[in-house]
Amino acid sequence: MAKSEDFRKASPVNTPVDVAQILAPKGFAKADTKLTPSAEVPITRAFSKRKIRHAVALTLIASDSLAIAAAFAAASIIRLGHVDMAQFGPIMAAVLPIYLAIALNKGGYGPLATNDFGYSIRKSALAFLFATGSLLLIAFFLKVSEEFSRILLGIGTAAGVATLAAGRAAVARIGRGLLGSDPFASVLIADGTELSSTHGDVVIDASALAIRPDPTDRDAINRLGELTAQADRVVVHCKRADRQRWAFALKSLNLHAEIVVPELDRLAPLALSSHGGKATLLMSSDPLGLKQRLTKRLFDLAVVIAVTPILLPILALTAIAVRIESKGPALFKQSRIGIANRSFTIWKFRSMRTESSDANGNRSASRDDDRLTRVGAFIRRTSIDELPQLWNVLKGDMSIVGPRPHAVGSRAENLLFWDIDERYWHRHSVKPGLTGLAQIRGFRGSTEVREDVTNRLQADLEYVANWSLVGDIKIMLQTFGVISHQNAY
Repeated sequence: MAKSEDFRKASPVNTPVDVAQILAPKGFAKADTKLTPSAEVPITRAFSKRKIRHAVALTLIASDSLAIAAAFAAASIIRLGHVDMAQFGPIMAAVLPIYLAIALNKGGYGPLATNDFGYSIRKSALAFLFATGSLLLIAFFLKVSEEFSRILLGIGTAAGVATLAAGRAAVARIGRGLLGSDPFASVLIADGTELSSTHGDVVIDASALAIRPDPTDRDAINRLGELTAQADRVVVHCKRADRQRWAFALKSLNLHAEIVVPELDRLAPLALSSHGGKATLLMSSDPLGLKQRLTKRLFDLAVVIAVTPILLPILALTAIAVRIESKGPALFKQSRIGIANRSFTIWKFRSMRTESSDANGNRSASRDDDRLTRVGAFIRRTSIDELPQLWNVLKGDMSIVGPRPHAVGSRAENLLFWDIDERYWHRHSVKPGLTGLAQIRGFRGSTEVREDVTNRLQADLEYVANWSLVGDIKIMLQTFGVISHQNAY
């Protein structure tokens, strides 16, 4: 297991773990040369990345200290006209130790902070704000807040965020130049396979260096420990028959160690888990956690409760108009595909003559569909026919925003949607919606060609992958701009 918190975040090792790190270590191609026992010195030198990383971290500490000192010195000059050591000294003596302790504890000087500016500044800014906030709190409780200028502290805090960001941007640029995109030192062990690294990782030929996962061979086990002493991560490529022995050997290392299992690529698991003491592959996980589901549900209920009284006159008038123009019920129900691919009954205002209604949705409505009534054509163009689905939202079958639910028999080019793209089923990992990302992008109307389906599907999968409440609100508001659309019929 890696020693740093940053590396654990980059490559989780607790159960369940990120299988992507195990199944797809960074790119390999054919090895240019085989390593021999005499290559131990070059291997050790290759792990100078770890030493460089430590040097960059020390540079960050120095840079942060100077940035904070410069900020409060500037604040003192702005407030008092000069650097007042009676104010400057105590503030620095209190803020700097608190800041460094928090930053060190929260990964502010870890591997990712050495070359990732965004990550680095987030860690430093939060630590600095916590440090200055702690100083104010301590001063308040000790009743010494009158002994220093709170305005000076405020100016210094604002300036400190800026100077920290500038310093960390410069150091991160240097760090990225020295370390590349990956700050971790990785070693790839090839046992019976050929490998090379395209990302600066060290490749070791196990047979050339006499490394064997044999617990009875003291020398071989010792060499494995020595050759990986300066590594952050070890990835072993070996034959299936040797995996158990390598797994045993790797557990003795004090770093993050993995074994590549190529046959799992076809299954594309999300993570490793366990049940009843047996290892399992996690193949599916709710894209929305409990808190997110609760937030989305409360948002749905709030919107329905708020808009229903306003829409009641429209609902009543539409129902009357539908009944007057043609015989039959005002509402039309149809089976649609919902969350987890479970069917549910959706409600709409009837827009077609009763005898022409299509319960399975085998035929999509077209622009000049002869099945539509005059009222039906109007309510479809204006999306009024969808308003009864507020009841579906209230029941919990649907959400305000989500992938639009399709009829079971929906087709394009005479193919069912899931025959066009098997990923179609994955869009149903969240509740279907009254509106969605596909709708505001104009992907509406009949599905005549495959592209009509794939465009919708791509937008739906994007929505599922990037869900946020702010995103739902934006989609809902943008829907008002496409209620009447050229493809709405």
